[in-house]
Amino acid sequence: MIHVQPFSRLGRFTNDWLNARHHFSFGSYHDPRRMGVGGLRVWNDDEIAPGTGFDPHPHRDMEIITYVRDGAITHRDNLGNEGRTEAGDIQVMHAGTGIVHAEYNLERTPTRLFQIWIMPNRQGVAPGWGTKRFPRQGAGLALLASGRESDKTADALPLHADAALYAGTLKAGETVRYALGAGRVAYLVPASGRVTVNEVAAGTRDGVAVAGEPFVDLVADEEAEIVLVDVAE
Repeated sequence: MIHVQPFSRLGRFTNDWLNARHHFSFGSYHDPRRMGVGGLRVWNDDEIAPGTGFDPHPHRDMEIITYVRDGAITHRDNLGNEGRTEAGDIQVMHAGTGIVHAEYNLERTPTRLFQIWIMPNRQGVAPGWGTKRFPRQGAGLALLASGRESDKTADALPLHADAALYAGTLKAGETVRYALGAGRVAYLVPASGRVTVNEVAAGTRDGVAVAGEPFVDLVADEEAEIVLVDVAE
């Protein structure tokens, strides 16, 4: 099954500093048909105005990944963590038993990012946060974060979830085959560019759910930046 959710049909929230699109039900946007894919519960497409951001607020028992597409985001939390994550890199926050954090765009230009929430595979873990820079060279999709047993030795940020996040930029005409194991689903978004997924077309910032397929075959119809989450059903 391949299902494409066009960007034009995503949920929407806009105020004087935030322009957000919601792939799944979130906040004031609720669609009973859009409640997530497997353990993936939130995929927000946010644009944050310069000098603004999310003031301190709490979370618990959730794995939260921020993939920065343009600009940078500065994180602060009640554990004393503080750091800046630039475009192309990610940060991972383990909400666990509880964390209070803020996310600010301290840049002179808008920051654009994907905010991805995944259900943890166990409750009550110690809260934490980390960020990491990844090389942008190389073909295909790179593993950036994972909680799968098979990835424990990989150079990726850890997750307390049976899930993995991949990203990469494909050149026009480049193809990638990603093996999707039994009992797993994938959700991917072209941050830029157009792609074909198992012979189904998807445009910039569309969401593509893949289930019941042994492989995800990606073809870049033009240069495309891809973000993909592999998660247990």
